[in-house]
Amino acid sequence: MFFNGWEALLRIVIVGVLSYIGLIIILRISGKRTLAKMNAFDFVVTVALGSILATILLSKDVVLLEGLTAFIVLIGMQYVVAWSSVRFQTISKLIKSKPQLLFYKGSFLNDTMKAERILEEEIFQAARSSGLGSLDEATAVVLETDGNISVIKLNNNHSFSTLSNIKERSDSPTQ
Repeated sequence: MFFNGWEALLRIVIVGVLSYIGLIIILRISGKRTLAKMNAFDFVVTVALGSILATILLSKDVVLLEGLTAFIVLIGMQYVVAWSSVRFQTISKLIKSKPQLLFYKGSFLNDTMKAERILEEEIFQAARSSGLGSLDEATAVVLETDGNISVIKLNNNHSFSTLSNIKERSDSPTQ
């Protein structure tokens, strides 16, 4: 059916505007962490928020207050888990992945690349995006916890403290 009447459309407009405003207010109150670059946990919460918003808009069985309550519960749970992961190492390990070394001192780390499903082309693209003309200009390439690929440029002081929290796989060269 193409049209059920003006009442249904008016409901979507009114509930859509109010739920959108409610979501923005809740997100602002919840803080920057909710809107930060996403790891897998944040992505799940974002998808769930979108699903709740769609349900509020399109289902006549869900009233606005119920939908806003669902937003608050979901964002509240994200806050509790994020707060806990900062304070408890065990929870942090469950929620967040570790950065992975993909390329180090001239060598692709193939076992890590296979495990993380990263192609050499993606490493070359990250190097180009970092302004490098060659991987010879890079000391390391890292897959970050949010899925971004970082390139650490070659430097002369041989201090690589930004690599200190990266777990090496068996094919990683010794530092």
